[in-house]
Amino acid sequence: MPPETGAAPHPLLRLNKGQERRLKSGHPWAFSNEIAMKPEYRAMPPGAPVRLESDDGWRLGTFMFNPHSLIAARLLDRDPQAAIDAEFVRGRIVAAIALREKLGLGRFHRLVHAEADRLPGLIVDRYDDVLVMQANTAGMDRLTPEIVAALTGLLPVRAIVARNDSPSRTHEGLSERVELLLGTDATAVVEEGGVRFPIDPLAGQKTGWFFDQRPHRERVASLAAGARVLDVFCHTGAFGLGCAAAGAAHVTLVDASGPALDKAQAAATLNGLAGRVASRRGDAFDVLTELGQAGETFDIVVCDPPAFAKSKKDQAAGLRAYGRMARLAAPLVAPGGFLFVASCSHHAPADLFAGVIAEGVQRARREGRIVFAGGAGPDHPVHPQLPESAYLKAQLLHLT
Repeated sequence: MPPETGAAPHPLLRLNKGQERRLKSGHPWAFSNEIAMKPEYRAMPPGAPVRLESDDGWRLGTFMFNPHSLIAARLLDRDPQAAIDAEFVRGRIVAAIALREKLGLGRFHRLVHAEADRLPGLIVDRYDDVLVMQANTAGMDRLTPEIVAALTGLLPVRAIVARNDSPSRTHEGLSERVELLLGTDATAVVEEGGVRFPIDPLAGQKTGWFFDQRPHRERVASLAAGARVLDVFCHTGAFGLGCAAAGAAHVTLVDASGPALDKAQAAATLNGLAGRVASRRGDAFDVLTELGQAGETFDIVVCDPPAFAKSKKDQAAGLRAYGRMARLAAPLVAPGGFLFVASCSHHAPADLFAGVIAEGVQRARREGRIVFAGGAGPDHPVHPQLPESAYLKAQLLHLT
């Protein structure tokens, strides 16, 4: 609780009585029903900085406040008098860059990961000299000019794309839009595992690439020499092409999206891998069923699906889908082979996800052992008080 040393620049908001325990323990959010709302607060501009105190006067810090959001206040700084300006933003981004440099992540990584990098709701992905940002909160949306100025002042930047089309923006009362904030050409290439993947940040999924799975792709590729690999829900083929570059004998890519498979095949050609890479378009569950009926087996099967449980109400159905996925995929793994499964659903907690995967493998009458279980890579740090930010779960199973 920093001392006050003069007139505070931000409006003062207080929590309702008895609502301070979680925030005193370090949680960075206050919900709208926890704040003693006054009529005038509704007129405050969304994302404006405020001081937040508990009912007993405990100074919690400077928060950005949105009167129209369920998460009404998000922590910016423990100092209740912190100036939220260009210098503040630059300092946060300097720290984010320094961490990625310390981790040895090169020129391709998630540069800013929201609350864990103390910029709540802000995502920035780096593709060498092209940056893609999402401002998923009103406070970060207001600070976009300062964010762009900091990024261009600290890194060699050719283009910056705003992928402000996340559904979470609607909860903040923000419109969805995609735009080029800097530069004229945002085409980019990701280099990973010796493979170059062309991406289009303006038209691809989310921010263009899924950096969170990078350590898992490297782990699976390390097993791929001479292997037959099946990459299901492959999107643009990151797992499969990584395996091909690592010496896989053959890779089959499966996805429902024709454009995604076209991009994967283009990347295979670009990297001289096309002769060992084939693609099959179709519903993943249908293809898994058909391959099983045909008696096909593979040394490595990868299942990295989109979120099956996008909300709390979808949890039960999503968990059933993950279990079915494991049940259909396990028979396709040759004895002594590997099954990699993942979930990016926050609403499929790690223990429940592990349970349905184990049940699915058992229902397939296969036995195995988990040789690795983990989450997102180190460029996606987790806020210790926000378990929901640890959304990614992954398992590598060795099946007998």
